[in-house]
Amino acid sequence: MAQEVSEYLSQNPRVAAWVETLRCEGETDKHWRHRREFLLRNAGDLVPATDEAADAESGARRRQLQQLVSFSMAWANHVFLGCRYPQKVMDKILSMAEGIKVTDAPIHTTRDELVAKKG
Repeated sequence: MAQEVSEYLSQNPRVAAWVETLRCEGETDKHWRHRREFLLRNAGDLVPATDEAADAESGARRRQLQQLVSFSMAWANHVFLGCRYPQKVMDKILSMAEGIKVTDAPIHTTRDELVAKKG
């Protein structure tokens, strides 16, 4: 899928420029590659049609974009850092990430797993 994303972005430079604005400072290439795929899969009509449209985004559209960015960060934190969130959030981000293949994610041990081993 990473190859497909790269091809799509090379064919759509406006989308590539837009999604790049959502990258966090200091975000590793590995994390960004997967989070970018998450964003693109779920952006739908949040991608502005023109640069002018991006400048004139409505409040509702801006809130939807902020929510999408937040979900993408929660998903990346879960995958790469082992963070957990309330079950409703976990269900949402995992359903949004369906089909994204992350082959180089670390394996984390949860607190409950550690307690179970000692018991």
